[in-house]
Amino acid sequence: MRNAVCFVLLLCLASCKKGSDKPPPVTPPQPIILVAASVDGQSAGALQTGVRLSPIIRLAFDNKVDRNTVAPAINFTAANALAVNYTIAYIAADSTIQLQPSAPLTALTKYQITVGTSLKSTAGGTLNNASSFGFTTGIDSSDKFSIISDSALVQLTQQQTFKYFWDFAHPVSGLARERNTSGETVTSGGSGFGLMAILVGIQRGFITRTQGLTRLQTIVSFLKNTAQKFHGAFPHWLNGTTGAVIPFSAKDDGADLVETSFLMQGLLCARQYFNGSDAAETSLRADVNSIWQGVEWNWFRQNNQAVLYWHWSPNYAWDMNVQIKGWNEALITYVLAASSPTYSVPKIVYDNGWASNGGMKNGNSFYNYVLPLGPDKGGPLFFEHYSFLGINPFGLTDAYANYQTQTINHTKINYEYCKANPKGWYGYSDQVWGLTASDIANGYTASSPTNDVGVIAPTAALSSFPYTQTESMKALKFFYYKLGDKLWSNYGFKDAFNLNQPWFADSYLAIDEGPIVVMIENYRSGLLWNLFMSCPEVKTGMKNLGFQSPYL
Repeated sequence: MRNAVCFVLLLCLASCKKGSDKPPPVTPPQPIILVAASVDGQSAGALQTGVRLSPIIRLAFDNKVDRNTVAPAINFTAANALAVNYTIAYIAADSTIQLQPSAPLTALTKYQITVGTSLKSTAGGTLNNASSFGFTTGIDSSDKFSIISDSALVQLTQQQTFKYFWDFAHPVSGLARERNTSGETVTSGGSGFGLMAILVGIQRGFITRTQGLTRLQTIVSFLKNTAQKFHGAFPHWLNGTTGAVIPFSAKDDGADLVETSFLMQGLLCARQYFNGSDAAETSLRADVNSIWQGVEWNWFRQNNQAVLYWHWSPNYAWDMNVQIKGWNEALITYVLAASSPTYSVPKIVYDNGWASNGGMKNGNSFYNYVLPLGPDKGGPLFFEHYSFLGINPFGLTDAYANYQTQTINHTKINYEYCKANPKGWYGYSDQVWGLTASDIANGYTASSPTNDVGVIAPTAALSSFPYTQTESMKALKFFYYKLGDKLWSNYGFKDAFNLNQPWFADSYLAIDEGPIVVMIENYRSGLLWNLFMSCPEVKTGMKNLGFQSPYL
């Protein structure tokens, strides 16, 4: 019995000794936390734009980092996924990592930094959550091309842009393609602008008069004999080989009177330019007159209403139902309708239809400039370009406005808005300005101070040379010298850009290219203004509408 009790006591003692040897539970290290990230001292919480090409990036943690885990945990890449080489420094007792690119970053490029959970503290704690942030670098302010004189730069801009209408014209019709990817699609309005650009090309020696005449003969013959017309008016788009309509939209498969007016503006300038007595130039003028006199402007009143209608379709008649009412780009439509020697419209159509009996007036001031006409802050700048490729606004007045004031002040308002930059877009300045209709990253929009998506179109500032010589020259220099590596190519400046995203269009559009060539020439010599305003029919028509001008 005594032996049994001793055995039990020994077992108890043994078990007690075993338990006392068990180690206490291990407390895992606390995770390390990223408490702040900055790029050049600014919080990296939101996407930064305009970042220096050699930025300093700091990552602050709540504990010391294990240096051995830093490089494998950080991924620093450009938008094309290429890794960025960088140096690492440790500050704040190793609780802050400082990164700096080993070489300057690429300008106007998106970059991403990711910190993975393999990063550890010196105590062994892992990063609680992976984190990433991005930024976009700013402009490289170096000159991309050699400096030339201002006059040489203006000439170069005209010559390079002219190539769109000369080298890239449709091979059969000679008409202007809608854009650089259009293939068979040519544009009637853009071709009118192109006709005027060809006249500039002759005048400036880019081509000879004979070359220009030959191209004009091809175009005019196609328009007269091949292109589809509706009551004398042309569609917005045509097939450059067959002349058949290419619908602009579901029911826009017939006449477009505004596009037709842009085309007629160019044709009349060509008629006035080719004033020789030889058979070729005489025949060209006769063919232009045949086309011009065939447009039934009065018919587009839709049963004699006191307004003109934009569209008519052989399949949908007047279903589009868009009245042409000011203020916008279509003043030229009413001027030509009143000037037609065959199908003219009376003044009441202009007063009631276009001017809404004064309803198109504005009269408010924006950025200390009075705006006579149109929407608040003026709308897109093409309002002051398309009609005024031929109509000279200087000294021009009627019952509704002083058009010199209108064109200059609208442009100044657009310029001042971009300079003030109320939306805070990166890059806007007194050198980067101009809101008008253009391509945007995922489509197309008519940019203006009331529809500002951060996209600048070079045509806006460059086609405004007659109105804002100093401001437009600043923009031209910046576009060419500072952004030229991304913006300047085969046919001059690409359609648009956004320094915020950043994004540069690959496109060229006829309706944006043409005004650059033409309006720079009007600034330099007044060539197209002089040609258009010399038309006897235009003089009569504009006087009948109540216009006054030293050129009438």
